[in-house]
Amino acid sequence: MLCLLSFQLWSAINVPISLYHCNISKESCPEIPMSLIKSPTETELRIKEILQKIHQLIPPRPFTHVNSTTSGTQSTVTILNPKDTYCRGDQLDILLEARDHLGRRKEYGGDFLRARMSSPALKAGASGKVTDFNNGTYLVSFTLFWEGQVSLSLLLIHPSEGVSALWRARNQGYDKIIFKGKFVNGTSQVFTECGLTLNSSSELCTYLYGRDQEAFYCMKPHHMPCEALTHVCTMNRRISYLSVKEKSLFHKSKVGVEMMKDLKHIDVSHCNSKSILWWVSEKCQIGMKIPVPGGYTLQEKWITTFCDQIQLDKNNINGCLKGKLIYLLGDSTLRQWISYLPRVAKTLKLFDLHGTGPFKKHLLLDAERHTQIQWKKHIYPFITSQLHSVRDAGYIPQEIDQISGDKNTAIVITLGQHFRPFPIDVFIRRAISIRKAIERLFLRSPDTKVIIKTENIREMHLETERFGDFHGYIQYLTLNDIFKDLNVGVIDAWDMTIAYGTNNLHPPDVVIGSQINMFLSYIC
Repeated sequence: MLCLLSFQLWSAINVPISLYHCNISKESCPEIPMSLIKSPTETELRIKEILQKIHQLIPPRPFTHVNSTTSGTQSTVTILNPKDTYCRGDQLDILLEARDHLGRRKEYGGDFLRARMSSPALKAGASGKVTDFNNGTYLVSFTLFWEGQVSLSLLLIHPSEGVSALWRARNQGYDKIIFKGKFVNGTSQVFTECGLTLNSSSELCTYLYGRDQEAFYCMKPHHMPCEALTHVCTMNRRISYLSVKEKSLFHKSKVGVEMMKDLKHIDVSHCNSKSILWWVSEKCQIGMKIPVPGGYTLQEKWITTFCDQIQLDKNNINGCLKGKLIYLLGDSTLRQWISYLPRVAKTLKLFDLHGTGPFKKHLLLDAERHTQIQWKKHIYPFITSQLHSVRDAGYIPQEIDQISGDKNTAIVITLGQHFRPFPIDVFIRRAISIRKAIERLFLRSPDTKVIIKTENIREMHLETERFGDFHGYIQYLTLNDIFKDLNVGVIDAWDMTIAYGTNNLHPPDVVIGSQINMFLSYIC
């Protein structure tokens, strides 16, 4: 069922039964129990610290005219120490000098760039590493992982002036997405506006979650209690915090401009001499630090560069999963695992648990091998065009707190795509809350395996202000910072999807299979 509203539909969120709610405009509203209140000081200080890091990364850049912004065609790239033939394992360094549309050298950095090398005939690809010297020059480094002809790419996704505008616009308001809550009382139903914040003098229902009291609000309908909220849906609000001049920077023709179009392919040979590439023999394990890039694709298979990855096939994947209890908590990019797994593990049977629509909780079960895998979507902000039950979503920290854990229990968590249209503090707060829940889990069950799957890149020209990959990249860096010293495994979907070259919110099966194979390497 779609959310039937008077303006253009776009997407939806879900809110489960509230931990605590009240009508905040009533004087009789009871105080929140002291047992539910935890000092926010530690969390607030951590949020402030992370925000300061990001602000330093994205300083304000005045935008006067498009001619003064970075030009993909005027900028120059130069191979450092060029060779006629390169050896497998060599590092290839390229110097980028950013220039504006009038050919003038840029004096500051901050451009959002994406580097990739590929060999289509070999179905091979890998991301490159970009170092910003903050003076208009960049070092772009590639590790030559395979032999053959290799093409290099460096995309100017956004100039630094566009990055600065996007960052300001993102954190300016919570109202780019409209939430509508469906309240049902007997045969009566009514929709009211909801949101992460509501600027209204009307009576509100407040839904609080977790120890840090994350809140979601709905305008209380007349003659209905707050508990009558059953479904939520969302749509785009026709609002933008970009000026008309700033919007011109995000025209389709100006997003993802190739900066290496005049650079011919390079030839990579095996060579007899030693290369800088070394091969690891240590098995992939939880807690390993992942370099950039952390792997590459060859013949469409993902090959890690920091550990010896198990290559499981249909014959032994069931043995790996035997006796495992696996929780997949997050968005629809994890739901893809539920669709993929029964095709490679034939004994797994799909069961749709209570709920309606594609975002209900799904369960994979192999009773004979005592294997259970379940997916549950995260709580607000969850964006989809379908109206769906508030009981089908979970606040991930709360879900983790309900898991007892043991050596046969694994949890995979992903979030990010649905947070992109909102100020970054929403994402930071949720990630910190998840980290705290994982720390509590490790106290009661240190053998439980937890894996963080980062978000992947997506369509390059889709609603840049709300959903662009710049927002995803900042969240990617933030997530890595928050979980960097925690004993968790990481599936670097950002790096992986760049390597595969899949600019799709829901990447194809070959990518999903590589993600799952990385997961199984951690738990088997």
